[in-house]
Amino acid sequence: MNGIEKLMRSGPVIPVLVVEEVAHAAPIAEALVAGGLKVLEVTLRTPAALEAIREMRQVPGAIVGAGTVLNAGDLDAAIEAGAEFIVSPGLTEPLAKAAIERDIAFLPGVANAGDIMRGLDLGLDRFKFFPAEAAGGLKALKALAAPFGNVRFCPTGGITLASAPEWLAEEAVLCVGGSWIVGRGIPDVTAIRDAAAAASRLS
Repeated sequence: MNGIEKLMRSGPVIPVLVVEEVAHAAPIAEALVAGGLKVLEVTLRTPAALEAIREMRQVPGAIVGAGTVLNAGDLDAAIEAGAEFIVSPGLTEPLAKAAIERDIAFLPGVANAGDIMRGLDLGLDRFKFFPAEAAGGLKALKALAAPFGNVRFCPTGGITLASAPEWLAEEAVLCVGGSWIVGRGIPDVTAIRDAAAAASRLS
């Protein structure tokens, strides 16, 4: 089992996090881990993101990666901050080759058959299906998965606690990305822990 597949199989949901204040990082991670979600994706969408990765890495049990990685510069900055895996919204050859060269677990985004074929050419077969709902939803994913029997996905984008079970029931889906678990602003750690616990029970 490759590194990214092991992470994808660690739980049904990978929380997708937008951390706006470094001070929020550790409390969010602690609440998520307490709720049963250990694999955490911190998106590089805020100035606080890299420092948030550093802070979350200190939380026992947390496996912290970087999302919204767009190029090799982002990749190296995330690795330097301690990211244990990398997620990107799309698939480009330069970024994929950089991730492979640096030997870090990598989950690139795909939205069509051409993306998947380019990934396969690079030796990749585990992908983020993004943006999941906007790209056609579960019906589109099933159609995409059919010609690629060994490919597995983490759909992300527009998925909710209510819709996640239907996605997870699809054979080609190993987990889903969830932005619903942690809201914006000052973290409500009790609500985050409860949301994580509900998500961790999904199957």
